[in-house]
Amino acid sequence: MNHKAVILGNNYYIGLSAIRSLGKEGVHTVAVDYSEDDRYGAASKYCSEKIIVPHYKEETEEFIQALIDYAKKQDKKPVLIPCHDTYLEVIDAHLHRIKEYYLIPQTEQGLATRVMNKDTLHALATEHGVRVPETVRVNEPNFKERVEQEIKFPCLVKPFDSPSFVATFRKKIFKVHNMEELEEALEKAKSANQEVFVQRIIPGFDDHMYTFDAYLNQDSKVTHWTTCQKLRQYPINFGASVYTIQKYTPELFELGSKFLEGIQYKGFAEIEFKKDEETGEFYLIEINARITNFNHLLYKVGLNFPYITYREMIGDPLEPKAVTETTNRAFWYGYEDMLAVKDYVKTGQLKSSEVVKSLFRPKAYAIWSLSDPKPAFVFMKTRIGKLFGQRKG
Repeated sequence: MNHKAVILGNNYYIGLSAIRSLGKEGVHTVAVDYSEDDRYGAASKYCSEKIIVPHYKEETEEFIQALIDYAKKQDKKPVLIPCHDTYLEVIDAHLHRIKEYYLIPQTEQGLATRVMNKDTLHALATEHGVRVPETVRVNEPNFKERVEQEIKFPCLVKPFDSPSFVATFRKKIFKVHNMEELEEALEKAKSANQEVFVQRIIPGFDDHMYTFDAYLNQDSKVTHWTTCQKLRQYPINFGASVYTIQKYTPELFELGSKFLEGIQYKGFAEIEFKKDEETGEFYLIEINARITNFNHLLYKVGLNFPYITYREMIGDPLEPKAVTETTNRAFWYGYEDMLAVKDYVKTGQLKSSEVVKSLFRPKAYAIWSLSDPKPAFVFMKTRIGKLFGQRKG
C-alpha cells in the first residue's frame, strides 16, 4: 500500500485513533499539525511521519499550499483524513483544488459544510422528511412570542456554525430558562459575531442520545454501519460523548441511511439523534462529517472506518459490513468522564452507584493503550504541566 494516509489534527484523541486504526493495517500514517503543542496523537508508535504546516485558519492559503507541496513529493496520491471540524471546513471550501492531489471521499464541494451548519442541515432534514427540533430564528416576526408559545422555556440558543461557536465560548450551546437569560445569550452571540437560533429541548436524559455511524461509497450507498447510545456527555447534557455503548437500534438505519443516501453523501458520517422520552420519536440533532470521537469503539466492534475510507479511496474497497447486534462494549474517555460524573451527581441526574455499575463493560479507551502507551503519557504530562502552570499563575 504505497498511498500514505495524511491525518489532520493530532492534538485530540480522534487523530490518535485514526493513526492507530490505519497503522495497525500497515498504512504509512502522516500526522499533520500546525503546532507541536499537545500533539499527543503523533506520539503513537503507529505514526510513521510527522510534519508541521501553517495554521489552517490564520494562514489558510499557506496551509493549502503546504498540503499540496507535500502531496506533489509523493509517488501516489495520499488519502486525506481531517479529524476536526475546522480542518474539514477549510478542506471542504477548497475541495476541488485539493482533490487534484489527494484522495478524498466527498465529491460535492460544500456538502460537508452544509451538513455541519445547523441552518442548512435543518433545511435538508425537513426536505427529506426527517424530524428536527422546533426552531425559531432571531430575525423572524414575533420572535419572543413564538419562543414563549412554541418553543417554551427552558430552551437552547444554538449556533449555525458550531466549530466557530465552540472556539469562541468553549461550549456547544447556551441553555436559557427565561426571557432575560435569552436576551443575555443573544447579546453575547451578537458581540462575538455568532449567528444563532432558538430551539426546543427534546425531553429525555443524556442516555436518550443515539448515533447512526456509517460509511457511504462513491455511489452514495451505505456499505458499513452500526448504531450507538450515549450514556454520558461532557459538558453534561449538551456536550461530547465521554461514555457511549454500541447498541443495535434498527430504526436508526432506516432514518439515517435514507437521509444520507438522499443527499448523495459520500464517506464517513455520524448522525446524532435524540429520542423523545414522551413520544419515542427520533429527532436529528447534528451530523459529524469527520471521524467520530468514539472511533476506537467502532474499531473494537469491527468497523475500522479510517481503513474503510482508505481502502475505497485506493480502489480496493472492503466488503460491506453492518454490526446488527448489541455488543454492549463502551467507549470511555475517563479524563472528562470524571468531570461529567461529578456534575451529574451534583445536579442529582445520576447516583454514584449507577455510575459504578455502568463501568462493568468491556471498554474501548479514548487514549490509553497497553500496546501503545506513549500518547497517554504525553497527554498526562501536558495536563499536569497546565495544572501546575495555572496554580503558579
